[in-house]
Amino acid sequence: MKILVTGGAGYIGSVTVTQLLNRGHEVVVFDNLERGHRPAVDSRAVLFEGDLRDRERVLKVFETVKPDAVVHFAAYALVGESMEKPALYFRNNVGGGIHLIEGMLSVGVRPIVFSSTCAVYGLPERVPITEQETCKPANPYGESKRMFEKILEWHGRRDGIRAVCLRYFNAAGASGRRGEDHDPETHLIPNVLKVALGQAPAVSIFGTDYPTPDGTCIRDFIHIDDLALAHVLALEKKVSGAFNLGNGSGYSVRQVIEAARTVTGHPIPTKVASRRPGDPPVLVADAGRAKRELGWEPQIPDLTDIIRSAWEWARQHPKGYGE
Repeated sequence: MKILVTGGAGYIGSVTVTQLLNRGHEVVVFDNLERGHRPAVDSRAVLFEGDLRDRERVLKVFETVKPDAVVHFAAYALVGESMEKPALYFRNNVGGGIHLIEGMLSVGVRPIVFSSTCAVYGLPERVPITEQETCKPANPYGESKRMFEKILEWHGRRDGIRAVCLRYFNAAGASGRRGEDHDPETHLIPNVLKVALGQAPAVSIFGTDYPTPDGTCIRDFIHIDDLALAHVLALEKKVSGAFNLGNGSGYSVRQVIEAARTVTGHPIPTKVASRRPGDPPVLVADAGRAKRELGWEPQIPDLTDIIRSAWEWARQHPKGYGE
């Protein structure tokens, strides 16, 4: 297939592009490079620079490319920033998404795999979380993703768009020459590794009084290679609906730091900070549906292996894609 990948210069998007190419698909990347990185784009892919908020540019790219399917990553994805600038998130993640749908309809494209998030659930009532959990987003980022899921559902009913919404939990790790390089960096593992690299004096633990065994938040970490594979399978299996992606086991913040100490051989000092608003105590996925219907199974489920891959990339790229 010829596949248009929005946000294909980003963290997970770039790894998915490579996996699609390796399976024989033709890939066109659409990215404004605002938060993605040109060096992350596989040289076998065609790159169109552009912004989803530019409707005419989006329509022109669809008319030029005429893809068979779309994989949609392009979005703002910082919870804290979304609380400070909700309009920015709705304009980009929802408004830009609407332009994407208009582009699809203009050339008759129906399949889309959407990079969604477990943030659509908010504070879950039950853990592990299934797709039947009520969606109650606790921040504008999660709300923007859920809004676009709903928009896809309505266009599915009206226009026959076949959407797969992949709700993944904590993306982590690195894949070959592609790793995590965000500015600002808000994810736990890369921030822990910055301390091991000597780029920060200590890692902050946001809250130590949660109702968990060691008082810190528990999260489900999933390797980016496994996330990318789920997008490929979602295209090739021709399914639809929402799918959780996670390992089904959670690790606390303190456990992640201890595992990173083992991998890096660095003491990694910590400092306790106050809770971040809206952080649920535990987020762990029930990924049973993805396993049953996609034939998907995480290949790198071990936390130490995930951290080791990120550490190897961080040592080779201490300035991210800037080096």
